[in-house]
Amino acid sequence: MTRTHKQADRSEETTGNPGTPERQSGRGAASAVQSVDRAVSVLEILARHGEAGVTEIAEELDVHKSTAFRLLGVLENRGLVAQAKDRGKYYLGAGVLRLAGAAAVRLDISQEGVPICREVADELGETVNIAVLDDDAAVNIMQARGTASVTAQNWLGRRTPLHATSSGKVLLAHMPPTLREGLLARPLPRFTDRTITGAAMLSAELEAVVGQGYGVTMEELELGLAAVAAPVRAHDGKVIAAISVSGPVYRLNADRLPEVAKRTVAAGAELSRRMGYGF
Repeated sequence: MTRTHKQADRSEETTGNPGTPERQSGRGAASAVQSVDRAVSVLEILARHGEAGVTEIAEELDVHKSTAFRLLGVLENRGLVAQAKDRGKYYLGAGVLRLAGAAAVRLDISQEGVPICREVADELGETVNIAVLDDDAAVNIMQARGTASVTAQNWLGRRTPLHATSSGKVLLAHMPPTLREGLLARPLPRFTDRTITGAAMLSAELEAVVGQGYGVTMEELELGLAAVAAPVRAHDGKVIAAISVSGPVYRLNADRLPEVAKRTVAAGAELSRRMGYGF
C-alpha cells in the first residue's frame, strides 16, 4: 500500500464531490475490505500480545484511536473480543473459540497426520499408525511404514482391542470415567500370556499412561510385537486419537524404548498443534 492507514482514515472523512454512483460503490467496497483487514489485524494483535488497549492497537494499526475503538466495538458485539473492565484492556473473546472449534472439526486428522507419520517412520524405521476410538475398539486410519519394517502386515482400517494395544490404552486412559468403567466391566479377552485381563491391573496402568504421557504394550496383542502410543488432542484439549510406533520387541526393547517414547510424544504434540490444540 502507498498510503498509511491514517491517510486512508482522513480520505474516508474528506467531504466533497461524491462522484458517480460507480465511484461511490467502488469506494464503499474498498472501505469494507479495508475494515475487514483491520478487524483481522486486531485479532492477530490480541493473539500475539494476550491483551492490549485501544492506544496500543491504534498504534500498531497506524490508525486514529477512534477507528480502533470502532473496530473493537464491532468485534466485542460479536463476541470475538472482550474487555477487562478493571484495566481497560481487550483480549480475545469466547467467539474465537467457537469459530476455532468449527474449523477444527473439519480438519481431517488422517490427512494432517500424513507428513508427521512419514517423518517419524523414516526417522525410527518403524511402523507408525494413527488410531481413533470406534465404539469399543481402536481403528487405525493412517499408517506409514519405516525402512526397518520387514512385515507386510497392514494395520490400516483394522479394529484392535483397547486393552491390548498402546493406542487403545491411550484412548481408554483419556475416556470419561463412566464410559471407561463400563468398558472395563466387560470381560477382557486374552491374546497372549502378557495380555492384561484384570480390570484393577489395567486401571492402574491407565493411570500411569496419563501420568507419563504415553502408553506401552509388549507382546500383549501378538507375540514379538511391541508398541508405544501418545495422545492427539483437539483444540479443546480432548483426546481424539492416538499416534503409535510399533515394531518387533528385539528393536523396541528396554534400551530403545525411552527414545521411541520421547519421539512418539513429540509427534503427538505436533499433530495436536495441527488440530488446533495450544492456540
